[in-house]
Amino acid sequence: MSIQTRAASRSPEDARTRARGNLVGVGIMLRFMLRQDRVRLSLWVVGIGLMSFYVANAVQALVTDEAELAQLAGLFADPVGRLMTGPAYGMESPSFERFYAAGYVLFIYILTALMSMFTVIRHTRAEEASGRAELLRAAVLGRHATLTAALLLALLANAAAAALVLLGALSGGFALTGSLLVASSGAAVGVLFAAAAALCAQLTETSRSASALIGSLLGLAYLIRMIGDMAAVQGTTLSWFSPLGWSQQTAPYVEDRWWPLLPALVLTGAAISGAYALSTRRDLGAGLLASRLGRSHAHPRLGTPHGVALHTLLGGLRGWGIAVILCGALFGGYAQSMGDTAADLPEEFRSFFSGESVMLGYLAYMAMFLALFVAAAGVGGVAQLRTEEKHGRAELLFSASLSRAQWLRAHLTVILGGLGVTLTLTGVATGAAAAAVLQDDPGPRFLEILLASLHQGPAVLAVVGITLAAFGWAPRFTATLGWLILGYAAVMTNFGPLLDLPEVFSAFNLFGHLALYPVEPVAWGPVLWLSGIGVGGIVLGFTGWRRREINSV
Repeated sequence: MSIQTRAASRSPEDARTRARGNLVGVGIMLRFMLRQDRVRLSLWVVGIGLMSFYVANAVQALVTDEAELAQLAGLFADPVGRLMTGPAYGMESPSFERFYAAGYVLFIYILTALMSMFTVIRHTRAEEASGRAELLRAAVLGRHATLTAALLLALLANAAAAALVLLGALSGGFALTGSLLVASSGAAVGVLFAAAAALCAQLTETSRSASALIGSLLGLAYLIRMIGDMAAVQGTTLSWFSPLGWSQQTAPYVEDRWWPLLPALVLTGAAISGAYALSTRRDLGAGLLASRLGRSHAHPRLGTPHGVALHTLLGGLRGWGIAVILCGALFGGYAQSMGDTAADLPEEFRSFFSGESVMLGYLAYMAMFLALFVAAAGVGGVAQLRTEEKHGRAELLFSASLSRAQWLRAHLTVILGGLGVTLTLTGVATGAAAAAVLQDDPGPRFLEILLASLHQGPAVLAVVGITLAAFGWAPRFTATLGWLILGYAAVMTNFGPLLDLPEVFSAFNLFGHLALYPVEPVAWGPVLWLSGIGVGGIVLGFTGWRRREINSV
């Protein structure tokens, strides 16, 4: 090739031509993705907007005067409140809009991040793993068309959600600048995690691995923010190492700072650039992180149904388990501080934990809170059964002497066994940490906390049973139903008492019926009927699984 030819091939015009060629078909792919996600994304966007609207107005309907609002503000200004909700800006002189920003917008940000992550992973790595991306690329479709369309879809969804969050805040009569900051901060978090998800999609070979990687980053961001915000009002230096912390450090309705969003914008640009660069350095369907080589000889346990089930489910159960156990130890270590500061807490805070002992009420509440995450591990495990079925791995096993019932029974045994071990170890970790700091009766308290964790088992079983019933009869809704049950339970458990919702809403919260042991004595009625729901759901799931076709939708 001559010097002139090489120079011409590197000219700016040639580079622009190649760039345009890589983006051929972006509009078509975006319309296709919008059609695919028209229901799913609509539910996400509307749900986020409704949460903003409801909280902005319900708080004002619940609290009637400034004195009561000041007492409630103590919920978020306290170290435990900051641990759960954020740095508590403006809680020394609270208003309705500050109360809304300090206590609830963090969860709007988390929902926005989850929506963005799932959207990008579904339309990039999941499409490659299914083979559909290769089929589409066989037509006139640029190399970066799919990734660009997925990022644009996430951007549109975040813009729509931000608009509804803004309208929800304004409906409560809140200041325009602070409301714009809340909506923009949510969009910034969502777009950042969309970009991070695009980057993770280049690294792994499966959608499950990509989702686990980006989910771990979100969990780490929340954990860093928890530790940083718990230490001091308005956060500490550690709070600034979390993307969630950046959005909360904007201090809406208090300082109205825009500049903390700059790190999110810079990191978003870097992640998007990295995703595009890495996508050109791998084969379609492959990941840059090479899969670990397996054993030269299969482990003997893989010759058994339970061994195969353990191999399939161990990674997810272990990840959830480690996270929950560590959180249990963290919460347990705060038990003595709760007892020491009980007299200074507002009445609403003491009644929130119920019982005469704030310390025991706190530990009972934490047992229920951590059980939600144990149930999430169960939903993830049942959803993995659907993945094994869709990708043909389950059907491959059935070509041997393994029956459907044996396969499902083995996997369910591993799921329930893993959840039981996680609940037990969570109780041990929480109890041991609490016993290490408690000055009175650490031994009996350890046993009470362990039993409090195990007492949540029937609610966890009920969630798994309902999810398995969906797997048997309506497999495409398996994960959706499970996560909806857990999301509803999380909202009702954390916000139901504060928002004074009608009793009928609490009735559908599976985790709200069990007694808060050890503050309250065990009520065996809820234990029995929740266990019955779980067992009944399992029976229904097995029945549907035997009758329906494999890979049916």
